[in-house]
Amino acid sequence: MKDFFEQDFSERYFMGLGPHGFHRIVYYEWGDPDNDRILLCVHGMTRNGRDFDYFAKAMMDEYRVICPDIPGRGKSDWFDAKEDYDYPVYCADMAALIARLRVDTLDWVGTSMGGMIGTVLAAMPNTPIRRLVLNDVGPFISKNALRRIAKYVGTDPRFDNLEEFERYVRQINAPFGKLTEEQWEHVARFYSRRTEDGKFTLNYDPNINWPLKKEPLEDVDLFPVYHAVGCRTLLLRGADSDVLLPETAREMQNCGPKAELVEFEGVGHVPTLMPEDQIGVVRDWLLSE
Repeated sequence: MKDFFEQDFSERYFMGLGPHGFHRIVYYEWGDPDNDRILLCVHGMTRNGRDFDYFAKAMMDEYRVICPDIPGRGKSDWFDAKEDYDYPVYCADMAALIARLRVDTLDWVGTSMGGMIGTVLAAMPNTPIRRLVLNDVGPFISKNALRRIAKYVGTDPRFDNLEEFERYVRQINAPFGKLTEEQWEHVARFYSRRTEDGKFTLNYDPNINWPLKKEPLEDVDLFPVYHAVGCRTLLLRGADSDVLLPETAREMQNCGPKAELVEFEGVGHVPTLMPEDQIGVVRDWLLSE
């Protein structure tokens, strides 16, 4: 299957350092490599940097767009020590990436987990994050939503061909809403990897679910962190999302950075930033003064 985007980006890597040694982190760079205007796009828990292909292509005329694979996903290294799959390591890795980019400021788009990482970094003193886009995630996540996520994250289904795998992907990602056939094929292709016996399975280390195995699962409440965010913030929400609850979104509009809220009808968790209307909302907001 042809990769329609492969001529538009460069694949690069850097070395991160965790509690148990160094690890290789792959990222995809779009646009002029000398452009100091950086847009850092960080994916959700089970996804990878290729999720942003449609969005990055639409933004590369204005930004140098950087889309990493967080460890355990895509082409980045898997950890031998599963306890390293946690936010302190992810935040340290993204700080190392920002240092590598050698810029004083950048804009951040974070989907789900990527938004949580961005919130933590944006709340820190002297943060380089100038604008923050949170895609269907907030500082409060209910334990019920975490239980639902825990049911499928870490499974290791195997399929004989990509067509069977794509049917599975469409089923588990039905909350993505209406996508074109090309977009679903893209989701399936980069959400898959080949096993040694030629089967198709999910493109991540099943051990990334380690934080979700802690019992009992409790609500996540990081509102004190969110209150410390000082940059302009856009909040995207799938109208049917069970991860970003309506009451959480309302509270985020009234405290901390007082996020501007946009909801997408017919979408749950998460908006993919593939449809033109979703891309347009984020592009217009990022380019506005």
